[in-house]
Amino acid sequence: MTAPGQTAGLSVFTDPLIAELGVSRTDISVSYLIGTLLGASAQPVVGRALDRWGARPVTIALGAAFALILFSLSFVGEIGGLTAGFVGVRMVGQGALTLATTTAVARAIHHRRGLALGLTSAIGSAGISLAPIGLERLIALVGIHNAWRWEAAAVAVIVIPLAFAFPRQTRRTVPTGPTPASPPLPSTAQITIQGPSWTLPEAIRTGMFWLLAASLATSGMLTTGLAFHQIALLGEQGLSPLEAAANFLPQTITGILATVLTGSLVDRVNPKLIMVFAMGTLTATLLMLPLVGSGWTAVVYGLVLGAAGGSLRGMEAASYVRFYGTVHIGSIRGVAMSIGLASTAFGPVAFSLGFDATGGFTVPAMVLALIPISVAVLALFVKPPRHS
Repeated sequence: MTAPGQTAGLSVFTDPLIAELGVSRTDISVSYLIGTLLGASAQPVVGRALDRWGARPVTIALGAAFALILFSLSFVGEIGGLTAGFVGVRMVGQGALTLATTTAVARAIHHRRGLALGLTSAIGSAGISLAPIGLERLIALVGIHNAWRWEAAAVAVIVIPLAFAFPRQTRRTVPTGPTPASPPLPSTAQITIQGPSWTLPEAIRTGMFWLLAASLATSGMLTTGLAFHQIALLGEQGLSPLEAAANFLPQTITGILATVLTGSLVDRVNPKLIMVFAMGTLTATLLMLPLVGSGWTAVVYGLVLGAAGGSLRGMEAASYVRFYGTVHIGSIRGVAMSIGLASTAFGPVAFSLGFDATGGFTVPAMVLALIPISVAVLALFVKPPRHS
């Protein structure tokens, strides 16, 4: 249900908005950049709220706010209002709601936490990836304004009732040190949070925090740029709008597989290996773009792109818990989520400016491939954090 705030869910609105508002592709991309950057600024606040009150009340409030924002967005008729709408859906839908629900799982599940988070992310990602196909048909039938109203209704009737089923949270900490074995939960209705704990200031002084953040930011920036312009980008390679929207299907397949696989592996292997794999597949996606055409090459492109994004979704939350504990995980992931969400603001603009400068998307993709290569090399030198 975060799909209305995710790039995949917004990508099918891009070309209809350009036509209806009479603005350029760069205008829409800059509007998206502003909305995403301002939306990212709220994530540390949401993280602190999760540490203080728990996921249940925070998610209920976010569901209500998200539905209201989507309904308000349906009345937009100019670029200023669209930018304000982007702020809301990126802040609450793409950022805060994702942070709240994955934090709930990270705290509730003690045994094979990585696998649980991988499954959660895989199921959610599947819905997000499939959303553009349904939304493209919905927009064709009812228009962009009524499509946003349908999304608002869906969020209200699904997210809020489900949030009431989240476990309540109590807080109990133990002295810092090696992580003890997690005791059984006292009941299915209550979560006891226990230490060890790294505080946010301690975590951000470690190289691993910034490596994780850099990996997520790189993936967020580049996959968002590719998804935001997917209809035009694949159209340049000879695909129809429906074929371009359908390319989210192969992305979904490998995204799910990679998310579950890396989620299960992060409990056993060094997360740096997963980061290197994710950066490698992302680089391959960008470099193969000139070879994509209508047919099997487009399918391969979607499969590789899905693997690149899915592998990081499966390991992110579990890796932060593995290195820094659960006591302050909301605050720590809130800052990381803020960085990651802010990075997604620059992807659409980077591709759009590259398109304006070169007349196509392939040259910008070649240049941007240098970013994941650099992060993969950096991962080889960063050591796991040690609590003093």
